[in-house]
Amino acid sequence: MKQLVIGFLTLSVAWSAFAAPPIKGDAKKGATIVTQVCAACHGPDGNGLTPPNPDYPKLAGKQPEYILKQLKDFQAGKRKNDIMSAMVASLTPDDMANLALYFAAQKNKPNVVNNPELLEFGRKFYTEGNPDQGVPACAGCHQPDGTGTSTYPHLAGQHASYVYQQMKRFASGERDNDRGLVMQSLALRMSEQEMKAVSEYVTSLK
Repeated sequence: MKQLVIGFLTLSVAWSAFAAPPIKGDAKKGATIVTQVCAACHGPDGNGLTPPNPDYPKLAGKQPEYILKQLKDFQAGKRKNDIMSAMVASLTPDDMANLALYFAAQKNKPNVVNNPELLEFGRKFYTEGNPDQGVPACAGCHQPDGTGTSTYPHLAGQHASYVYQQMKRFASGERDNDRGLVMQSLALRMSEQEMKAVSEYVTSLK
């Protein structure tokens, strides 16, 4: 299992070397699209709904490169979601770039931890992983503070219900974009308790 963990970390470093190029666009134009298309699910500032809906992630403060990739993946059918496929169908490449820049510029507001009893276990898993099951530390790709990179998403403050749902989707094979084969393999090795605990931990990060 130790060799498997080292292999995942090596792949992480290799993928991170291919950082996405900076995005060019106009966040103000993105703001107009948000009011017309995105705000009902993601909130006008990208901080989502209250209470959170597991289908609608927070987008505020996320990397513009990552947001843009998700929009393109939804439009191309690489990431499957009936609602998002319909929302992005008519967006142009410039529209998507403008949206990515707008959401990235918004402040990620602190989130509410619903299960504080899971935080310590979640912190341990996030920072150390589970070597016995071949699962490396989440922090190796998503950074110790959850801020991520242009390749790996910003997780700090994300809705716990959304993070948990995405891990379940990776484990089931429903989601396979974004280094999907790696995330699928990792999620398959995680227990329900580990998924729930790490989801609570990342939502507590600021």
